[in-house]
Amino acid sequence: MADAERFRARSGPSLHAFGRLGTVDCEVETIEKDRSLAYRWDTKDLTSVVTWTLVPTNGGTNLRMEQRGFKADQKSYYQGATVGWRRFIDQLAEVVAKLD
Repeated sequence: MADAERFRARSGPSLHAFGRLGTVDCEVETIEKDRSLAYRWDTKDLTSVVTWTLVPTNGGTNLRMEQRGFKADQKSYYQGATVGWRRFIDQLAEVVAKLD
C-alpha cells in the first residue's frame, strides 16, 4: 500500500490546521513520502492549496512552502498570508535550530 493510501486509511483525507486566528479544516491533496505534502483549505471565500516540499542538498534539506489560489480581488488575504507565513516560517526555523 502506498504511503499516501496508508495515511488516508488511518487518518482520513482531512486535517485541521490551527493557529492564532483559529482552526481551518483542510483536505489532503497529495503526499509524496519524504518529499511533499499538499493540502487544500476553504475559508470564507478563499480556496487555496498549500504545498510543502523537501529538497535534499549537499548541506542538508531545503524546505519550500507555496500557497496558491488567491484571486485578484483578494489582496487582503494575500497580504495576510504573506505576513502570517513569514512569521510561521521564522518560528519553525527557531524550533529546527534547537534540534541540532
